[in-house]
Amino acid sequence: MSNVLTEIKDNIATLTINKPEALNALNDQVLADIDDAMDALIKDEEVYVIIITGAGEKAFVAGADISQMKDFNAAEGKDFGLFGNQVFLKIENSPKPVIAAVNGFALGGGNELAMSCDIRIASSKAKFGQPEVGLGITPGFGGTQRLPRIVGAAKAKELILTARTIKADEALAIGLVNKVVEPEELMDEAVNMAKAIAANAQVAVRQSKACINRGLQTDITTGTAFEAEAFGICFATEDQKDAMTAFVEKRKLEGFKNK
Repeated sequence: MSNVLTEIKDNIATLTINKPEALNALNDQVLADIDDAMDALIKDEEVYVIIITGAGEKAFVAGADISQMKDFNAAEGKDFGLFGNQVFLKIENSPKPVIAAVNGFALGGGNELAMSCDIRIASSKAKFGQPEVGLGITPGFGGTQRLPRIVGAAKAKELILTARTIKADEALAIGLVNKVVEPEELMDEAVNMAKAIAANAQVAVRQSKACINRGLQTDITTGTAFEAEAFGICFATEDQKDAMTAFVEKRKLEGFKNK
């Protein structure tokens, strides 16, 4: 999968979209390669956290591949949207936390890819936007759904309906990204955050992510029921017994078994 490179180190996987000559644009093959790579990383028991980034200095993902899309008919456009959404839902619903390290342009499908990740860290040179209405289409890979959930409906409508591109500092101000760092610090920052997540009890980490995701789609009564179920599951793990015993005995836990 030359379109996608993966590297695993210290329980952290880095997935790099590797088409810098095309600003890492998403066509059907790139999406298929991301899908396959995510399948492998989700199954790999040695992977606790996944970082997604783009190759080169210019782009995270500059968008979907317009040269492929321009001659689509309505049915082909719908199928392409359904496929992109399937891939991005796999990222969003991955039991393992996913961090987007946004190194440059994150426009259209690139912004949608970043939003499907749990946490977004941006280079100060990154730019974000949903420019699709300027090309005669709507966002097609979840932009109309995730952007209002992240930044609120009014701001999402402003960005989508004006097709305006924003810089990293504005993305931080509206809550689209978690943190902005200098370009040379981006991957170190993403890895350090991934290490902080990987150092915790992974059953609890994954149950927490699942509770947040499920709760956002339902009412608080149902959401707290999900939480109570997850809370109970954790009490059946060795990690809970080990960590709480160490806490009560005032000693440092020497790491989790993740079971």
